[in-house]
Amino acid sequence: MSSQFPEARPRRLRRSPELRSLFQETEFTLNDLVLPIFVEEEIDDFVPITSMPGVMRIPESKLAGEIERYARAGIKSVMTFGVSHHLDASGSDTWNERGLVSRMSAIAKDAVPEMIVMSDTCFCEYTDHGHCGVMHGSEVDNDRTLVNLGKQAVAAARAGADVIAPSAAMDGQVQAIRRALDEAGFSHIPIMAYSTKFASALYGPFREAGGSALKGDRKSYQMNPMNRREAVRESLLDEQEGADALMVKPAGAYLDIIRDIREASRLPVAAYQVSGEYAMIKFGAQAGAIDEARIVRETLGSIKRAGADLIFTYFAMDLALAGI
Repeated sequence: MSSQFPEARPRRLRRSPELRSLFQETEFTLNDLVLPIFVEEEIDDFVPITSMPGVMRIPESKLAGEIERYARAGIKSVMTFGVSHHLDASGSDTWNERGLVSRMSAIAKDAVPEMIVMSDTCFCEYTDHGHCGVMHGSEVDNDRTLVNLGKQAVAAARAGADVIAPSAAMDGQVQAIRRALDEAGFSHIPIMAYSTKFASALYGPFREAGGSALKGDRKSYQMNPMNRREAVRESLLDEQEGADALMVKPAGAYLDIIRDIREASRLPVAAYQVSGEYAMIKFGAQAGAIDEARIVRETLGSIKRAGADLIFTYFAMDLALAGI
């Protein structure tokens, strides 16, 4: 063979759809996806979220039917976020055993017992100031918030939540929740830690979805997006405190962090494709600039390829209905 022609020809394995499928390295299925949902109390009908086309706040009265619909489509897990009408300075409704956090878990588990219900454990949707914990002056009081996180976690577990997912970004939150759960007899309940959570501009649409009252920002407790080493440190600290799984949030702009944590830990690693990532794809597709179905699969595939075992995505139901 003449030296002017290549001996290595990777194109040989790309000649047909069948060959490309056979040699594809990365795949994801519905088993890998978690659907985040927003549940609002004291409303009668679904409320469209204008900045997240296709996503709606679910009336609490219709939550059971929605969980049943997700299960029929093949969704295996949901993450519950509440839109509360009972706000106060500490978010005390979250540990009220008749409060929204507890009711969401109970309704979902009663409707579809096999659905894995993850309870987002935070206070930003339940406080009148919109921050993720108890305020002391202009700062969030880390240690007072830890006590309340433990109470919220126990209430959710008692109501039937399968997984506690603390997202408040408080130092020591995993340890505090683990102790509270164990002391309450819930040593079998796992913790999915939002272990590396960045103070990202990509959360904008979530604030509309959750009805956030926040003024200001959360940069004093969420991570600087420019810090790579600290990102790994945060997740390893949560692992030491007893986390059962780790999470990077957001996902698409932080693929390097997902890979770093995947290489640093043997725990399952999740990634959250957040509201801003969802909105960019939706609005880009509406403008005719991109092919939504292809972009969704490509972005989720890149998150999986980077090392995520689980992906939280608002596209989960779309993919389920499309047969993924």
